[in-house]
Amino acid sequence: METLQRKSTSGFQPAQPGAQAMPDGGQFLTLRLGTEEYAIDILRVQEIRSYEEPTRMVNAPSFVKGVVNLRGVIVPIVDLRLKLNIATVNYNEFTVVIILNVRGTVVGAVVDAVSDVVTLTQQSIKPAPQFEAAIDARFITGLATLADRMLIVMNIEALMSNVELGMGQAV
Repeated sequence: METLQRKSTSGFQPAQPGAQAMPDGGQFLTLRLGTEEYAIDILRVQEIRSYEEPTRMVNAPSFVKGVVNLRGVIVPIVDLRLKLNIATVNYNEFTVVIILNVRGTVVGAVVDAVSDVVTLTQQSIKPAPQFEAAIDARFITGLATLADRMLIVMNIEALMSNVELGMGQAV
């Protein structure tokens, strides 16, 4: 099993309860879901692993693929395509699991592929237009254009909260 660990001494910073909706600039991991490219705050990424079939849990929501034992920690694995109602899910050699630390909870997110790490300024992240869409607006903090790429900047804290995952009260 290949593992790419984040090399940083800064640690993880939990979100402040009154945190602003628009993210500050910084480094973002870009990932692909279907034909779209998304960006998530790199400070939430613990590691990136190749996909392995998790152990299915009874009564789990359909987007929770199951759990894996990651060095003694039981980690729920969420398929972001299913969570965001994006087309059919196909697993291939590029499919990876991003292990995230969100509000002190470790959770895995299955994505089609990861691309790279990019630096975005707060000014380069524009508010997303509000309209009826398959993806809940709470999960999108903005859009960023980088050269010829349009990135959808995700609010991973809202998307992967305990309540959103059906695991009880929010932390």
